[in-house]
Amino acid sequence: MTFTVKFFARLREELATAEVQVALADVTTLAQLKPFLIGQYPHWQTALERNLLLAVNQNLVNGDLTLQVGDEVALFPPVTGG
Repeated sequence: MTFTVKFFARLREELATAEVQVALADVTTLAQLKPFLIGQYPHWQTALERNLLLAVNQNLVNGDLTLQVGDEVALFPPVTGG
């Protein structure tokens, strides 16, 4: 009973991983995700506490959301360009 968290762009490089599996028993909402990841990987704190964009199942989301088995959560830095 897990969901996948994927990291993109500079964040993936900083964390030195592309994705992790998280048990729904540990995290059930988006609001719980970053604190949980920081608790599991304290050296990720600086990178994860930045302003990051979140997507669930390839849809950008704002605010809290209840996660489901098999969901794919993506975290990535804001993109700028012209």
